[in-house]
Amino acid sequence: MPRIDRFSIADHAHMARALQLAARGRHTTSPNPRVGCVIVKDGHVVGEGWHARAGTPHAEVHALKAAGDAARGATVYVTLEPCSHHGRTPPCAEALINAGVGRVVAAMTDPNPLVAGGGISMLTLAGVEAEVGLMQAEARALNPGFVSRMTRQRPWVRLKTASTLDGKTALANGSSQWITGEAARADVQHLRARACAILTGSGTVLADDPRMNVRDFDIGRQPLRVVVDSALRTPVDAAILPALIACHHADPTARAALERSGAEVVELPGADGRVDLLALLTLLAQRGVNELHIEAGAALNGALLAAGLVDEWVAYVAPMAVGDDARGLLAQAPLTSLADAARFRLADVRQIGEDVRLTLLPK
Repeated sequence: MPRIDRFSIADHAHMARALQLAARGRHTTSPNPRVGCVIVKDGHVVGEGWHARAGTPHAEVHALKAAGDAARGATVYVTLEPCSHHGRTPPCAEALINAGVGRVVAAMTDPNPLVAGGGISMLTLAGVEAEVGLMQAEARALNPGFVSRMTRQRPWVRLKTASTLDGKTALANGSSQWITGEAARADVQHLRARACAILTGSGTVLADDPRMNVRDFDIGRQPLRVVVDSALRTPVDAAILPALIACHHADPTARAALERSGAEVVELPGADGRVDLLALLTLLAQRGVNELHIEAGAALNGALLAAGLVDEWVAYVAPMAVGDDARGLLAQAPLTSLADAARFRLADVRQIGEDVRLTLLPK
């Protein structure tokens, strides 16, 4: 079989299919990773599976069930190292061993410290040929939040903005409906759906009273809604409630009123009366948040960027200009040198309706 590296062309093709299957769980697996599995016997696919939802069988289990007796001696392609520990489901490495598979190819090692090579070791000790590293970059790109939570103890932070060509988000009077078109707004729903949590600031809550939910399709869950609200200004009848509200110091009366409206209030005091944003990300990771979607105003956008907490910036740009007195995209301290500017590289550029979507990663 021809090879393009230490893996054959057929290996690449089957892993590519496993990655396609894994992507089907993009909106539903939280807080688990998205995983796909393909089982091949004598050059033929005999079983496929993907992980759909936390607490349900993993991708390998679905694929083994589809393969049945044909799994014996087969090659298994899986986008993440099979788990080796007992969680809500039994270890997948053990299931593969019991099925008698001959070879397992994993795209990447599981960054979860509970696994972290344990699945490969279990397979090897049982006499199963096990390899890791096929299409690893693609597998990591499918699960940036899970990798981030396991290795950095914080979510992958995706900042979404919508602005005019001259970098404005609203007119001076606050009018912003609609800067971007219907297609771009529908596209944002997909970003929200893949997130474990959606975060905004109290200024946005007071100005727009947003729901910050997934509306266009049913994913069987709603992301956790989070508000950064240093002084607990969120109204008790805000549409975003129930939500987690992070404040600097909680006035007992305001806190009690919000809690009666379904809010959970946490105190995370930072400098200058502001919320400690890194402490908030750490808390969200401890609660299983992999990907955090941000839709906020200039102040919170600027604070996140200044703190170096933005991992990905998805910027929708509308082909219009509204003038210098309109509201800006970012609030930040004045720079004296362009060398101090936050810089990004373009990862993707595409037209969405009449608007342009830029996906940027920090340099």
